[in-house]
Amino acid sequence: MSHEGTDFRDDRVGSALAGTNPTVLRRLRAGFAVIGDVQHLPGYCVLISDTPGVDQLIDLPPEQQLLFLEDMAVLGRAVAAVCARRDPQFRRINLEIQGNTDAFLHAHVTPRYEWEPSELVGWPAALHHWTKLMTDPGSVPLGPEHDDLRRELGDEIDRQLAATGGSSTPRRGPRPAARR
Repeated sequence: MSHEGTDFRDDRVGSALAGTNPTVLRRLRAGFAVIGDVQHLPGYCVLISDTPGVDQLIDLPPEQQLLFLEDMAVLGRAVAAVCARRDPQFRRINLEIQGNTDAFLHAHVTPRYEWEPSELVGWPAALHHWTKLMTDPGSVPLGPEHDDLRRELGDEIDRQLAATGGSSTPRRGPRPAARR
């Protein structure tokens, strides 16, 4: 499928692989770190699989499952570090793999803040998506006003990878075969 002239949201994995997904921050070992197209909470990111047709974590071979989860942790640490520097009200990171709506493997990496309304604090971060609630007055679709945040997130992903001996370059060699 050609991705020229199509909306990246129609095929997030394919557009990331083709280099046409504008939300990609970095290529990781088992996926792509992307900034959320709507920043309902500042710093919200998603890790998307780099394997087309994979719907859930258990569809990957065990070795790839571990790489995806490690990438999720790298992205979580990066988002936490950036959000803690940017907002003293940063509280924690929520990591969620749900897959109830979008049929491709992805993990939500959502910063949580002390300033969130009390009726939302105890609920999964996905409630922000479900209700279309934007708790931050600056919460808007991704745009030029998020350029500094994007840069900081990308730089921090690089730092996190360097600290753990990882790399944000694409994997080399063939994918492991699926086990039966």
